[in-house]
Amino acid sequence: MSVQQSPAPRSRLALFLPLAIFAALAILFFARLFAGDASRLPSALIGKQAPAFALPALPGLAGVGGLAGDDLRKGHVSVVNVFASWCAPCRAEHAQLLALAKDPALVNAGVTLAGLAYKDEPANALRFLEDVGNPYAAIGVDLAGRVAIDFGVYGVPETFVIRGDGAIAYKFVGPLTRQALEEVLLPEIEKALATTRAAALADAQK
Repeated sequence: MSVQQSPAPRSRLALFLPLAIFAALAILFFARLFAGDASRLPSALIGKQAPAFALPALPGLAGVGGLAGDDLRKGHVSVVNVFASWCAPCRAEHAQLLALAKDPALVNAGVTLAGLAYKDEPANALRFLEDVGNPYAAIGVDLAGRVAIDFGVYGVPETFVIRGDGAIAYKFVGPLTRQALEEVLLPEIEKALATTRAAALADAQK
């Protein structure tokens, strides 16, 4: 009568070693993905033209029109903020957007702030802005979220700085704090303004 031998420890190690390596790599990947400053996530669209689109206005918001890609190519710097009424961080950052829209230096420089209402029922978006105030000169209702996808949006809120020629200059991921506004976004807007002015001057000298 033969006696069945149990698997050798080395065989068991060979069986579980690939699983252990895979688990370790997965942990490392997610640690690197979510470590550091989420607002500095890279975007493949930096330096490229903003997508072509045309979105309707938010019904019920008098004097505020819709948003189209051509609006971002009119020679002035634009800031596009992706928001939603169901987004708690959007409410948290809203005071910074109101301050941005009223900044005298930016107003004099022709910088416009536009909103992209992401996957939000228009009635809810309207109620949200009536509650917290409307900082946007234009709002596009992106009910299906297709335009946000074309912009490479990870989630809401996100904010884009767009040069006068329609090229995306900078992307900020996450809610704007006062510190982020002053130390990150405003300097990026200034860079976009300088580039836009230089391009306009070069065109005028041709």
